[in-house]
Amino acid sequence: MLNTGADFRPPESVVHVVAAAIFDERGRVLIARRPVHVHQGGLWEFPGGKVEAGETVREALARELHEELGIDVQQARPLIRVRHDYPDKSVLLDVWRVDGFSGETLSVALSVARKGREGQPLAWVQPYELPDYDFPAANIPIVTAVQLPDCYLVTPNPGGDSPTFLAQLETRLRDDIRLVQLRAKTLSEADYLTLAKQCQALCERYDATLMLNADPGLVVEVGATGVHLDSRRLASLSERPDVKWVSASCHSPEQLRQAEKLGADFVMFSPVVATASHPDIVPLGWEQFQVLADLAHCPVYALGGMTPADLQQAFVHGAQGVAAIRALWDA
Repeated sequence: MLNTGADFRPPESVVHVVAAAIFDERGRVLIARRPVHVHQGGLWEFPGGKVEAGETVREALARELHEELGIDVQQARPLIRVRHDYPDKSVLLDVWRVDGFSGETLSVALSVARKGREGQPLAWVQPYELPDYDFPAANIPIVTAVQLPDCYLVTPNPGGDSPTFLAQLETRLRDDIRLVQLRAKTLSEADYLTLAKQCQALCERYDATLMLNADPGLVVEVGATGVHLDSRRLASLSERPDVKWVSASCHSPEQLRQAEKLGADFVMFSPVVATASHPDIVPLGWEQFQVLADLAHCPVYALGGMTPADLQQAFVHGAQGVAAIRALWDA
């Protein structure tokens, strides 16, 4: 069932809410503070409100942002859908990324009183600053999604030619890749550590995030942001690695449950389509990918036969974006 569908409705016991991650030309995102007297009052949130009976999510998005901020949405796409159960209520947040809007009310409100049309305090913040603000628990996966790019590069095996590998990585970073997983299964731990430190230096130069597909203990030594758990490592762990971000490879609901039990910040589902490298593996297909994405409580990437041309397909099926090796490495 697609994020954009007019026929989607959660169970009546679940409050269906639409929210927006609104970006300005400087890459900042807009957040608003909830009134003290309402549910989760005093905390920050992404602007939006309840989806009314008979409305599509897209219609509710347009109405809420016009009512709250005085803007008209021009460019938007699905970002993430999050189900969260509070002790007193259950909510389903349909979150859209808004990159284009018109209307003077928002800019005037921010320049004069920094308040929305309903008196709510507003703030433009850089995505990396979001963890410094207090959000309701249901918003935590949204905070992660806002910080993540739509393309996740998984490196090919570097072989024995580290200079060529590093030169190509720098080329891709220069071309705007901002999330990298260093996957080098054939290297010894010592060689992997050396290469990881060199990759981290490049990622820091280009303000990119490096995830290590390796022992979580190497993350601190390298200075990387986080660790990626392959299926074997995912199954072997009983607690979350002590790093900023954890991602995981998942192929089934059971693996997804294990990843979320460990507190994974985002996951990859694969393979979405048939690949030449694994011709014997039956692909998920987009329909099954959507089923898994709807089960997830964190951002998900589509992996397996993906290219940047698949991004729109990925978005409407609930993905953060696409992950790939060659299609992103050789682009």
